[in-house]
Amino acid sequence: MFNESYRYARQVVLEGFGAEGQAKLQSSRILVVGSGGLGSPILLYLTAAGVGTVGIVDFDIVAPSNLNRQVLHFNGDLGKSKVESAETKLKDLNPEVNIIKFDTKLNIENVENIVGQFDIIIDATDNFTSRYLISDCCFFLKKPLVEGAAVGYDGIIMTIIPGKTPCYRCLYPSLPEDASIPTSSDIGILGAVAGVIGSMQALEAIKLAIGVGETISGRILTFDGLKSGFREVNWKKRDNCHLCGKEPKLTKLSEGIT
Repeated sequence: MFNESYRYARQVVLEGFGAEGQAKLQSSRILVVGSGGLGSPILLYLTAAGVGTVGIVDFDIVAPSNLNRQVLHFNGDLGKSKVESAETKLKDLNPEVNIIKFDTKLNIENVENIVGQFDIIIDATDNFTSRYLISDCCFFLKKPLVEGAAVGYDGIIMTIIPGKTPCYRCLYPSLPEDASIPTSSDIGILGAVAGVIGSMQALEAIKLAIGVGETISGRILTFDGLKSGFREVNWKKRDNCHLCGKEPKLTKLSEGIT
């Protein structure tokens, strides 16, 4: 077995990272909700970087249609629990990392308990109901949240720091109608696009954990895979936001979407 210090040698020598940054990573607890197209690269890079504790939330099983983009799961994993499949690969990649599995769907009963165990939360889900629940919970528990989404050839990423930046409801005040936002089932998704966004979400979490660089907060970064370009959009808090506005209507976690 090689000396484990060599595992992180190429990042420890980075300016602004060093042994102190590595120590911060190894004491960090990061939760990834979803181990699919976005979650797969997120989990791989967090584990490779040496994050001390990585949590995985997913209630799904591996299906054939997942395999074009969910790079943590292989053909032999079909029919298996995604969290079990993910843990196997991650422990093989870096046995030093503590993996905590939650083979469940987040809901109003369990979200605070699960989210509350971690320092940084990464949303890699694929539906708005989960996103609202996660973002609201992070707001009330004051947990930094890295949001990302990908569909078709496009992606989007933003970082939310409760009390400092706009919240998710500043962008989407209310739940969009089901038919108004296309999904990967409707228009498809190229796996490499999910890889770009997921990798950037992992980078955001690592920067938050060690306190280096600037995060994508107070702005939104969109990715156009066909043009291979990024566009930055300024994003401000809404005074009338139901969650973080001057007179919020949401003062505690609620099951409904206001």
